[in-house]
Amino acid sequence: MKLRLILGDQLSLSISSLSDVSKDDLILMCELRQEATYVKHHKKKIAFVFSAMRHFARDLRAQGFNVRYVAYDDPDNSGSFLGEVETALDLHGCDEVVLTKPGEHRLLTAFQDWPDALSVPVALREDDRFLCTTEDFAQWADGRKQLRMEYFYREMRRKYAILMDVDGPVGGKWNYDSENRKKPEKGLDVPDTYRAVPDEITREVMALVEAQFPDHFGDLSPFHFAVTREQALAALDEFIARRLRFFGDYQDAMIEGEPWMYHSHIGLYMNCGLLNPLECIERAEAAFHDGAAPLNAVEGFIRQILGWREFVRGIYWLKMPDYKENNFFDAQRPLPSLYWTGDTQMNCMRQCVTETKQNAYAHHIQRLMVLGNFALLAGLDPDEVNEWYLLVYADAYEWVELPNVSGMILFADGGVLASKPYAASGSYINKMSDYCGSCAYKPTVKNGPKACPFNYLYWDFLARNDGKLRSNPRMGFMFNSLDRMNDEKRQAIHDDSRRFLKAMQADEKV
Repeated sequence: MKLRLILGDQLSLSISSLSDVSKDDLILMCELRQEATYVKHHKKKIAFVFSAMRHFARDLRAQGFNVRYVAYDDPDNSGSFLGEVETALDLHGCDEVVLTKPGEHRLLTAFQDWPDALSVPVALREDDRFLCTTEDFAQWADGRKQLRMEYFYREMRRKYAILMDVDGPVGGKWNYDSENRKKPEKGLDVPDTYRAVPDEITREVMALVEAQFPDHFGDLSPFHFAVTREQALAALDEFIARRLRFFGDYQDAMIEGEPWMYHSHIGLYMNCGLLNPLECIERAEAAFHDGAAPLNAVEGFIRQILGWREFVRGIYWLKMPDYKENNFFDAQRPLPSLYWTGDTQMNCMRQCVTETKQNAYAHHIQRLMVLGNFALLAGLDPDEVNEWYLLVYADAYEWVELPNVSGMILFADGGVLASKPYAASGSYINKMSDYCGSCAYKPTVKNGPKACPFNYLYWDFLARNDGKLRSNPRMGFMFNSLDRMNDEKRQAIHDDSRRFLKAMQADEKV
């Protein structure tokens, strides 16, 4: 009898640890204090993972599998994977432990020590749910001076024959991102996201989360995430039918009171195993061929999965553990309280923090160009920013969160993942959202108490990092603009930035 350990983000019958499972084997699943509290995860995130785990265990039992499930409030719960494996081995007499490699380096390091800690062999298998193995990514990266997603993405398109014609990419171009930056129009009819009704299992989990994690960030209710494969497939179908056709046009747009926009909201389902990435890609491609969605929307959606998702995972495993220590700009400022409370006069930040608190979700432009852009410009400590992003979003696991934050958002890796910092002034937010209309600050004002803080913080960021960024070929135009500023203008930028950052650190409402 083999003991097969299934983690909370491995809820798939096709996971490698179950590929040869027998009805005589023991499948172990456990809700652990160690995993729920190593960062103080959003209440909705914990409820989602625990409920999805319990439903997966229920479905395994319905298929005749032998499942040992250890609930969080079980009085004998050891709180750790090793403790629960040791207990299961003692109780059931299994002769081997089989598991799939975890998605986080800290767990892989721990699991690699198990052969010495346990009395039985340990088989640690590759996670074959991804479309590019870590070995294949390392081979692709070997010898390259720069690792850029666009070129990796093209090879993945060829490998899987996605949106390809005989002569090359469908439509003649690999990337239609330039068509996916439309401003939000007034009166857009944005369909609601998929909403599942909590069943008895989910309600029990919600009660547990409310009792056990009262001081964790976020709103637990209303809860409407899919927690079964059937529900996750319904969420995918709803996106394809109702939102995909406009996803491309408005994927960068932000509208006050519209947290979901035309995005898919399925990242959390892919990342925990309820959805397979290739099936999501193929359904979107089929929608294009059926005439249900335009090429710019379908290509943009596929690029996020086949390109970006696979690329950041490749970067993570290629560069860890040193990648976590990167701090290219030597940013040291603590994360301000407004990231937890949303109590700020900056309406864009208030909207994005509030929606994150409510939903354990924000779309990629909110994460990158509002919340992340501010963290970059303000010089916030990468460790604190990474912890925040890891705990607040339901789709966040370190393999996907860390490269996106340290590489894409903060440029803390110095250009391993991105070719330049994604820094922007208030004019970008004003262009891509309606947030600025009800803000205390003015995006068209560059200095002074009414100026949008993103405006002067942007130039201050460039000035204080001149020595590290001026040689970047993609930053030349902006440094030329900075050089043309007179001393009075530069001093105003410096003074406004110091005033704002001092007030923020003093926990004043900024």
